[in-house]
Amino acid sequence: MSGRVEIEYCTQCGWLPRAAWLAQELLTTFEAELSELALRPGKGGVFVVRVDGEPVWDRREQGFPEPTAVKRAVRDRVAPGKPLGHSDKTGPDTVSP
Repeated sequence: MSGRVEIEYCTQCGWLPRAAWLAQELLTTFEAELSELALRPGKGGVFVVRVDGEPVWDRREQGFPEPTAVKRAVRDRVAPGKPLGHSDKTGPDTVSP
């Protein structure tokens, strides 16, 4: 295990449920590959997913992520080559902010 995932979310915006849901999706998919998953409260509209300190998704640049898009980004960092089943299919990666 080597991957530490952090989801920083805006408390002012009430995005804890969204962050917790995404955390559950990632923990279910990468339970053997992740060493840690942290939820980090933030402010100012932040919603950033980091793997080992490096951002892999930032709402300000990419909009709110679909879980499949984040799973692919995390997989590419912590378990390259791991099949993600239906999550590997291409399609829209974001929902509107």
